[in-house]
Amino acid sequence: MPDCCELDEAAELERRTLWSLLAINGLMFVAEAVAGWWGESTGLMADSLDMLADASIYGIAVYAVGQSRRLQTSAAALSGVFQIVLGIGVLLEVARRYFQSSDPVSMLMIVVGAIALVANLACLILIAKHRKGGIHMRASWIFSTNDVIANLGVIVAGGLVMYFGSRIPDLVVGALISAVVVRGGVQILREAKVSRQTLDAN
Repeated sequence: MPDCCELDEAAELERRTLWSLLAINGLMFVAEAVAGWWGESTGLMADSLDMLADASIYGIAVYAVGQSRRLQTSAAALSGVFQIVLGIGVLLEVARRYFQSSDPVSMLMIVVGAIALVANLACLILIAKHRKGGIHMRASWIFSTNDVIANLGVIVAGGLVMYFGSRIPDLVVGALISAVVVRGGVQILREAKVSRQTLDAN
């Protein structure tokens, strides 16, 4: 059984990792939000809101590091709820742009999507060693994996917008990102429920 010093060192390592993830996602949220607004891209705007959700979730996880398993479970559940709410918000933004019309800049989508992909791959590398840790760290792994999927979607949508000269691929990927975000939130809530039941049974 690990002693107190080992537990403190592990908690500090998790905390440093989460701060790095928080900084990367916060920076990419701003970059993608500006690019999405300027380039009229629903996909980029949706991805930026996903980054904002993740930044907030990493902030919650930082608080949970070193705390009791029950508190970590509650923090994970809170982050899952936040994911779902933000995913629904993204879907509403897609609907708004569908009815108000938009003219997405395809090359901007591809370039910014590629930068975001590199950033999220870096996040995956950082979180990889912790993905089998506490539920708050497993939640972080799920969110980072979902981000990579969303980034690939933005890049593909940018190529399709360029090829077909249509805004529909941008709207579709925005809707798909919202579905990925909601799915991730539901997955974390399920894990939190199982964790809570295990704690109650012990």
